[in-house]
Amino acid sequence: MTSVGPLLRGWRENRRLSQLDLSVAADISTRHISFLETGRARPSREMILRIADCLDLPLRERNRLLLSAGFAPVYGETSLSNPRMAAIQAAIRQVLTGHEPYPAVVVDQRWNLVDANAGLALLADGIDPDLTANVLRASLHPEGLAPRIVNHGEWRAHLLHRLRRQIAFTADPELTSLYEELRGYPCDQPEPEIEFPGPGDIFVPMRLRHDEGELRFFSIMATFGTPLDVTVAELAIESFFPADDHTRRVMTEFAR
Repeated sequence: MTSVGPLLRGWRENRRLSQLDLSVAADISTRHISFLETGRARPSREMILRIADCLDLPLRERNRLLLSAGFAPVYGETSLSNPRMAAIQAAIRQVLTGHEPYPAVVVDQRWNLVDANAGLALLADGIDPDLTANVLRASLHPEGLAPRIVNHGEWRAHLLHRLRRQIAFTADPELTSLYEELRGYPCDQPEPEIEFPGPGDIFVPMRLRHDEGELRFFSIMATFGTPLDVTVAELAIESFFPADDHTRRVMTEFAR
């Protein structure tokens, strides 16, 4: 296991902070920051948590820092099936069912599908169930949703850009592997490097081919506001909304 000093230095550099920047934010001397990073000083549990908070680290990584310094993890990682998570499960189910007939999914940090509502059936129709286990893989795989996405290049660029930002925040190697996999999928459309809006554009829609005509969706991401558990902190709900009246009518009829 990597010792705490190199981990602290790695995260500080990941956040593009100097030792002086971190010392000011954490109210610790620059000299002590240097000693912690080189192993000349051993941080207390409280010191690690203070620095981790200043670096805005995910709860999983805060636990990893504690373990590397010889301390027990502070933040639990509770299965959703645990009775203690009943309130979380109820909140998720309320959001999912309340959003019908429009699609909504619950994913973990690595975009694995945790739960979904009935509206997802329209998006997932005809996709291999093995692909639907991961939402990003199902969206961009050539045997997934990708062939039905009218603006495949634009939507793909949007998803990959969002994933790159998440990797920068979490430094999760599994997300990096997923990114490299997704980037290797074929795409026969231009992929804009920058999301530059056209006249009247206010978001990047997902434009989907359908028997009833093109459907257009935009999405909203929601997370739990005050998580103290790794599982809860890594859950996200993506809710898709109709971007025009035609899509709204088709989704309403589909639900019937």
